[in-house]
Formats: sequence, C-alpha cells, structure tokens
Amino acid sequence: MAKELKELTSRSVSYSQWYQDLVIKADLAENSAVRGCMVIKPYGYAIWEKMQRYLDDMFKETGHSNAYFPLFIPKSYLSREAEHVEGFAKECAVVTHYRLKNAPDGSGVVVDPQAKLDEELIVRPTSETIIWSTYKNWIQSHRDLPILCNQWANVVRWEMRTRLFLRTAEFLWQEGHTAHATKEEAEEETKRMLEVYATFAEEYMAMPVVRGVKSASERFAGALDTYTIEGLMQDGKALQCGTSHFLGQNFAKAFNVTFADKDGEQKYVWATSWGVSTRLMGALIMSHSDDNGLVLPPKLAPYQVVIVPIYKSEEQRTAITEKVEGLMAELKALGISVKYDNNDAKKPGWKFSEYELKGVPVRLAIGARDLENGTVEIARRDTLSKETMPLEGIARHIEALLKDIQSNIYNKALKYREEHTITVDSYDEFKEKIEEGGFILAHWDGTPETEALVKEETKATIRCIPLAGDKTPGKCMVTGKPSACRVLFARAY
Repeated sequence: MAKELKELTSRSVSYSQWYQDLVIKADLAENSAVRGCMVIKPYGYAIWEKMQRYLDDMFKETGHSNAYFPLFIPKSYLSREAEHVEGFAKECAVVTHYRLKNAPDGSGVVVDPQAKLDEELIVRPTSETIIWSTYKNWIQSHRDLPILCNQWANVVRWEMRTRLFLRTAEFLWQEGHTAHATKEEAEEETKRMLEVYATFAEEYMAMPVVRGVKSASERFAGALDTYTIEGLMQDGKALQCGTSHFLGQNFAKAFNVTFADKDGEQKYVWATSWGVSTRLMGALIMSHSDDNGLVLPPKLAPYQVVIVPIYKSEEQRTAITEKVEGLMAELKALGISVKYDNNDAKKPGWKFSEYELKGVPVRLAIGARDLENGTVEIARRDTLSKETMPLEGIARHIEALLKDIQSNIYNKALKYREEHTITVDSYDEFKEKIEEGGFILAHWDGTPETEALVKEETKATIRCIPLAGDKTPGKCMVTGKPSACRVLFARAY
C-alpha cells in the first residue's frame, strides 16, 4: 500500500500529469459526475477552510463585513454594462424554466414547456450587477458610504477545458464589493486589497508574488484598472493568484446609484471589486510540492504535526500513548495542531508514506526504545531529513521548527523565481527564452496590436506591469517604438 501511495508521475516526465495525480492521490479533490465540476474532499477542504479563516480575518481587520447575495441574476442586469456582459457572455449558464414534470411515456422527468421563465436567470459568474442593483437601495447620502462588503460564495463559468482547482465550471471564492464617495477612496481600496492578497500569499502560502497592474486587454470586464498578484509555478508558468479591480463609476451609472454629497449635490458612487478563489489551492500545490507529494506550509496544513507510535504489544502501545498525551497537550497549548495516529489497521511504514504524500510539515515517531531513552524521531517534510532528539523540551523545538519550515519553503520558492526571471531586449532573444519558461521582463510599446502579436507567436501574455522595479524607459522589443517601462511576460495557466 505504501508503494501505491507514492506512485506519482514525476514532474520531469509530465508536470501536468504529476499535478493531476497529486490532487487525487493526496485526497484533495476528484472529478464529479457533473462535467467540469469537482468534489473537494475533506483534506482538501480543510486547507481551503484555513485559507478562508485567515483571509476572512484580514478582511475584517481592514473594515469589511460579510454578506450574501443571490445566486441567480436576471439576464437584463448583465445587459446594462456593455463591457461586463461581453466579457462573460460566453461563460454563462442560463436558467430558462422553473419546473419539471413526469414524461408521458414514464421514462423519467422532462422540462415542463409551460414553465418557461418570463426572463431568463444567469447562474452567478460574478456578482457586480446583482450587488449594484442592491446598493441602489442602500445608498442615498454620503453618510451611507463607504460600503465595504465581502461574500464567500460559489460561481459558475462554463469552461470547456477544465483542471482540478485551476479551472472548473463551478468554483468557490470570495468577492469583495465596495462603494465609495470619491475616486481617491476607491483607488486606495483597490490597492489596499491587492496588498492584503499579496501578504496572505507570501506570509501564509509561502509563495512570493509580483504585484502589478494588468494591461488594458487583460483587465476584468467593466474595470478601469485591474491589479494582480502573479505567482511563478515550478514548471515555469505563471498563475494569476488574485485580482483587485478599480471599477470607476461604470456600475454606478449602469444601475443609477447616486448619493447626495455634503453640499446636497447628486453624484455617482465609485466602486471596487476583488477576489481570490480555490485556484489558490492549485497555486499552493504547484509552488512547493515535489515528486514525493504535497509540501504544505505549516500555517495552512490541516495538522502541522503527526505522531506515529511504533509498538509490538498492547502494553507498549499504552505506554507510548500515555507519553504522547502529555506531548500533545504541550503542543496544543502552543497553538500547534497535532494528530496522533494510533490506528492499528495500518503499519507505520504506510503511515509515513501517507503523511509524506499529504505534506504534513513535521512527523514524529515514538517506539518502545524511544521511551526507554527519552527520545523521539523527528522528520521534516520540506527537506525530507530526520533526526533523533530528546523528548524533553521537544514541544518548544517543534514550535521553532515550524517557523523555520515556513520560512524555508518561502525562500526556496523565491530562489526559484529569482533564478527564472530574466531581462531581454530583443524579440529574437525573447522567443528563444520563453521556451525555457519563467518570467521575462521586456519593453512593450503599449499597443494591443503588439501584445496580440506576441501572444499569437509565442503563447506568452503580459502578466502585469509591475508596481515595483525598474521604471527606466526604453524601446519595444518588437517594434522599436518608445516604451515607458518593462512589463512582465510569461506563459500562463
């Protein structure tokens, strides 16, 4: 069984198949009976719950409150903001009828043709339209602003080519939607939430990200500006990990949402929206994991420590359990999540393999000889190293070890990104280097035509215009025309 658990396709053979194998074999998710949808299994959902918990706290610390808005959106709402409907029209699932009936031939149920809706309902692809139709009722005066709302929800975007966590027809996410009295407040909110996402990615996911603004062609449909955090996965491809949108007054005008300012003048409200999804699960997997399985940063691991007893008799098992109970109490008192696996049906070797596959940061093994010697074997998942240490004071050692693992995982990912980020000046060099993967910083003349040409010829896209870094003007690598600064290119998921 232990050998079977470790049968992952090597990343060097097929990164795509390795990813698929790992998601399934580590019990994170599986394909559902509904095409393009997934079942998130308990272990995978436990990681997502931790992500939710930390993000939710961060949202509330920045003044936001949770709410919930309908899953169904009247079709006419989407028609009110032209760019928005154009951006989502091809991905929308549409409800046309509200009733089924038994088939006349007894073969099952059929749609009742008499139950056609007067207006079709769109299954939520994103919530700007339904929320701004609601905000119209909430906002009359400057005293009603700002509104800082977030919702945790599911959305549906009818994807034709799907991959677990990275792209599915239905996925889980959060979407923040805020309303402000001034442009400056809305822009500040947009950037604040981008930094919340970046902080979460780096401090909790241990994943370095590039903060930047999207080019016009890559913006969210209906936004004036889209800010993004971009991660680099181990196969050299980029992954958009979170976005924050400055919506201007587009949705306020579409739904006639105005407020009376301090002078009594009616003005349109300024808006933002921002979101991350279960795609972060894919980012977590692809940033850190290896051919042995998951590598989880301690802050997001469902349990940070697992303890495996090794015994030959019930007497030894009882003695080990008594010692472990005290250790578990010490660990829990330090805020460390721990699992004691004394399941008699599975051998220690199987357990070691399983917890390695599932990315548990620290594994302890305690046997009868360890009890005699007052020792314990510690294995850390990030380096696959083991050492035997005294049980005395081990809880404090593990506390420090978990911090070291979190830091080490981040630094390893950062080193990979630094080694795979290059600067090029010529298009010929760009076309050569893009085949090797990674981030490429190059000058671009700012035109959608040049951007489209690069994408068509190399499959690389502008991931973002970085907010930090070299802002020296130059010449476009393709056309030779003036360029304000280098932008970040990569092939992406």
